[in-house]
Amino acid sequence: MAEGIKDELKEIKDLLIEERIHKEKKFRLPFGKKTSARQARAGYVTIMKINENGFIDFKKEKIEEQTLMIDGIPRLSTPDYVLHWKKVPMVIIPSWSTKPFSPTDNYEASEKENNNIKGYKILLDKMKKETIDSKPKMGGMLKWIIGIGLVAVIIYAFVSGGG
Repeated sequence: MAEGIKDELKEIKDLLIEERIHKEKKFRLPFGKKTSARQARAGYVTIMKINENGFIDFKKEKIEEQTLMIDGIPRLSTPDYVLHWKKVPMVIIPSWSTKPFSPTDNYEASEKENNNIKGYKILLDKMKKETIDSKPKMGGMLKWIIGIGLVAVIIYAFVSGGG
């Protein structure tokens, strides 16, 4: 009995270790770079600036007259460019451009280049539905015929003496 408990404890311990390894870490903005609700109402946004070397910097800046001043350079900032992450207004901007990332422009470009996933989602849903419903459905008439035949066999067995 003691061996069974030891084995169970070992299994539980292994499962806990495996869960710690596979546990996802949640992304958090750097401290002080997240825009609060009060700051958002005042026109502040969190800036995610992508540098030429691929590294990312986070800043908090105020939008004034639909522009942002980043590193002394005015950048466009209309509502089309403001994204939201967990209710935090955010602008993604490459350091080499005056125009931030626009989801609408990117969506339209992906449609023009035929690399949009819009149609694939519909096809994937259809394929999943077909794999689930792979059993051929019997028609209503066929069910009745089989049922009547089964009842006739049972009645015949009773009438003829059960066999």
